[in-house]
Amino acid sequence: MVSASREIAAAPERIFELIADPFAQPRWDGNDNLAEAPEGQRVRRAGEVFTMTLTTGDVRENHVTEFEEGRRIAWTPAEPGKTPPGHLWRWELAPAGTARTKVTCTYDWTRLTDADRFARARATTEGKLLASIDRLAVLAEGS
Repeated sequence: MVSASREIAAAPERIFELIADPFAQPRWDGNDNLAEAPEGQRVRRAGEVFTMTLTTGDVRENHVTEFEEGRRIAWTPAEPGKTPPGHLWRWELAPAGTARTKVTCTYDWTRLTDADRFARARATTEGKLLASIDRLAVLAEGS
């Protein structure tokens, strides 16, 4: 499991919109792994599934496992029509003063069952998570 955190000078609601709308995710992805997502998939509750096209051209179905509006969202990616292999992306937001938010991103692969994915999971470092948070900050703090 790997995690990264930092404060962003923006309200949690503004930041959460960028995370919960898959269409916006490629703009701040620090892994440079996400190419595009169809518009209109804004997540509203656990149990939803949104799709994403990776830079490789592969499509992933992301199964939302945790959701608290403005505070927390997590999903497990899977190949279309398949059971998620066990890795999870979690975003947590906590107010940190007036128009400031502590943002934490966690990549949890402790339940990953597909050994072919272990090398890629190990390559997902704290630095890559922080790169996503930094890019998210640029968007959220912009006008």
